[in-house]
Amino acid sequence: MELTGYDYSILEAELLPATQESAERCRVLGLLPPEIMFEVVLPTAWNGRLLMTGNGGYAGTSPNIPRRQQRSGQIASQGFISVYTNTGHDSTAEPLGSFALSNRGKEVDYSFRAIRLTIQTAKELVAQYYGRPPSYSYWEGCSTGGRQGLMEAQRFPEDFDGIIAGAPVLDFTGTQIWGAWNAKALSLAPLSLEHIELVADAVYARCDALDGLRDGLLEDPRACDFDPSRDIPQCTDPVASDQACLSPTQIQALEKIYGGVRSRDQVIFPGLPVGAEAITKSQARARSGWLINERGPNRQQVFAETFLRYMAFEPDEPEFDWRAFDFDTDPYRMDFIRSILDATDPDLGRFRNAEGKMLMYFGWADTALNPMMGVNYYEKVLSVTGETTQDFFRLFMVPGMFHCGGGFGVFQADYLSALMAWVEEGVVPERLIASRIIEGETEMTRPLCPYPKTAQYDGEGDPNTAESFRCVSPPLPRTP
Repeated sequence: MELTGYDYSILEAELLPATQESAERCRVLGLLPPEIMFEVVLPTAWNGRLLMTGNGGYAGTSPNIPRRQQRSGQIASQGFISVYTNTGHDSTAEPLGSFALSNRGKEVDYSFRAIRLTIQTAKELVAQYYGRPPSYSYWEGCSTGGRQGLMEAQRFPEDFDGIIAGAPVLDFTGTQIWGAWNAKALSLAPLSLEHIELVADAVYARCDALDGLRDGLLEDPRACDFDPSRDIPQCTDPVASDQACLSPTQIQALEKIYGGVRSRDQVIFPGLPVGAEAITKSQARARSGWLINERGPNRQQVFAETFLRYMAFEPDEPEFDWRAFDFDTDPYRMDFIRSILDATDPDLGRFRNAEGKMLMYFGWADTALNPMMGVNYYEKVLSVTGETTQDFFRLFMVPGMFHCGGGFGVFQADYLSALMAWVEEGVVPERLIASRIIEGETEMTRPLCPYPKTAQYDGEGDPNTAESFRCVSPPLPRTP
């Protein structure tokens, strides 16, 4: 408590005893002005490392909720200092993007300031508590957490020795424009889950075997030349459709979703890659809600709408109707929010010079965030730093994986151990082994290869084991 000063306030500091789930640890809860709540959990048996974890969506989750405290206890039980922040607002009082209504300070906190101040404060508390700084500091986050990690590498390259940026919403502004684009397309020609299954069947019938193995996965969807107007049965009625065909207007909606956002006769945000249409029965409702939701607005639309009302424009337009979005004019009214929120700067030279290391991963079947964001960003970094990029930054694309996990391929990998070995021992991650584990049973293992390499089946071994695959250079040109 005595550490409270002008820069931050300590609200609670408590030594928590060991339990069956968590090791003994000191939990510190603090406040950075104006409303940045943070938590630093200091394990008694410390391994010398710090691990800060990121947020999801529009953030605002309190460090005090049971799920969050359980997570920090797990991290501390592994010997890490656990660090977390709500990014400067309370999502229960200000849901989604409403926290930003006429409050540029909270927008800046959400964009990057809260993470920066929290990690600085945490390191100060660590030095006070243990008498020395962390030997290594790591970041791990997915979605918004992935964007936060990239933002740290771009703006504050010495904050972390290693960064895991999972499925980063790095072009946050473009993503919300994309959400409005897709919502508008689907509003004119709604699609059901049954329709999407019809599309999935057509995609995989045409392209599943292109990677050398018919297994319900597309190793790299860009190799697929799927054309909705050619490859999907069309109904004779120009409007109506049933489960066996799609109407011409539904075909047009799909073409808009696959084709990307167009503005002034140019594509300003990539379309969704094919291969994300297949739906596992156990996850159909939860997963499809990002793009197809038969019970209300899909999540892309919800996220885009709150962004357009509270964050996109100056001044805010809280009554803005996403249906009125003009794709030829409105994208160019967003300069301020792009400048603080988007993590698109490809110059990672300072992060490289600070000897930082970064792993990024993205699921090819992600319908929440466009996986081409990760691919295109990595290509841009390559264009700036050249082949030396792989000395400090590697991208792993995961076939069949949904948003941050789940899916019909492998979706679990130990990115943190691989990152620590790279940072601390110089072990370059040439190949990661990922698993598909359902109800405690491992159904499949596959290698994840550093982009642009892909996993190729040897033609003889068990296709459900990683040993039957090797990482090879791609047969198709990379997309810039």
